[in-house]
Amino acid sequence: MCVSIRCFPFLLICTFLIVFAPVATPQEHQHEHNHDAAAQPPTPERVVEIGPGGVPIATPEGGVDVEVKIYDVHTQQLDRPLKLVEFEAPALARVTKYMVLLPADYETSGKVYPVLYLLHGFSQNYTVWPIMGIGQHVASKDLIVIMPDGGNSWFINWSENFDGQVNNWEDFVIYDLIHSVDQTFRTVPAREGRAISGLSMGGYGALMIGLRHPNLFCSIASQSGALDFARSARARLEGGAAPQPNEIPEPRDDDRDSNVPDLIKIPGFTMQHERYPHGIAFKTVEETQQYDPFELIKQVPVKYLPHIYLDCGLDDGLLATNQEFAAMLMTSKIPFAFGQTPGAHGANYWSRELATAVGVQYAVLERNVKAWMLRTAAEQMEQVESGTKDQAPPDLVTKPEDSPAPKD
Repeated sequence: MCVSIRCFPFLLICTFLIVFAPVATPQEHQHEHNHDAAAQPPTPERVVEIGPGGVPIATPEGGVDVEVKIYDVHTQQLDRPLKLVEFEAPALARVTKYMVLLPADYETSGKVYPVLYLLHGFSQNYTVWPIMGIGQHVASKDLIVIMPDGGNSWFINWSENFDGQVNNWEDFVIYDLIHSVDQTFRTVPAREGRAISGLSMGGYGALMIGLRHPNLFCSIASQSGALDFARSARARLEGGAAPQPNEIPEPRDDDRDSNVPDLIKIPGFTMQHERYPHGIAFKTVEETQQYDPFELIKQVPVKYLPHIYLDCGLDDGLLATNQEFAAMLMTSKIPFAFGQTPGAHGANYWSRELATAVGVQYAVLERNVKAWMLRTAAEQMEQVESGTKDQAPPDLVTKPEDSPAPKD
């Protein structure tokens, strides 16, 4: 079945929790890290530095601690803990949620783990990933999987916002989300411990964010990515078209939005028509270039690039765009992995190929985490030898399970 970028049924996306959430009532937990309990947390100062090749970079330390609520999601299909985290994101000025799939031994191990961020496609939400079989694809991997809700945002900071909205979706990922994950869970809080991937709209978002912030991720990936989103907007502007406000559909008159489980509802952000940003994505050609993977890849020196993985189905309408991007990487002698196999732009293809994408990124994370452990151990030993640290560091080198847990 070929599924349009804009037409993936929201009801299907909700099926996972409609079917399995009633198995047990979600348990709400309060995790506090000296958080400000105010309803409207302060907007963090956005410290953006200019990195290699003039690419703007940022560090997740720019985030603000806010209170999170964690709900247990009980299913009959997963052997790993599945959680839902709710918090107020300053970059969006709204409550949002993300889903977390934890390693099977997370509650008892005390270990720190690398993190894979997965960005969903247009008209989807974070529940698409369990439907695609992410639990089975990471069953034997020491990995935390983070699945945020990006609405129909394209994961960019919108040029102009209407109706009082704040649509800084890039800031949400690189500041609010990463900060929340590192503060709440036992992660490897470094570039070596982070990978980001996505499908369709999320594939564009993962590559774009990873190329704009190569200091945050060691691996970036796109499946069936809509990689020409910004480039198409540039062509329209260069052709003389005026910047156009985002087209917001009318509320649907059927029951596709009415059966959304309370667990995954977000106030003012649940119905499909609510999930479209009110505003203008790009107002100038320069803005499109800042969010165009075809331009960004030229700006980052090869030695600073994360590992890149791409795939696309042979029957996908976006195949030519993905092949063009792959050809650019080959011409530029940029290392990457690329796959094209039979399949259209839909669930059947993504469910099958997600296993390969996750496997590639996990292999990259494993070798990078080992390097991080060696560096961390060496730095701690230097501190001991210089007298700035009282005791010898734990053994971080032999196995990930020997690494210390960060402060709760």
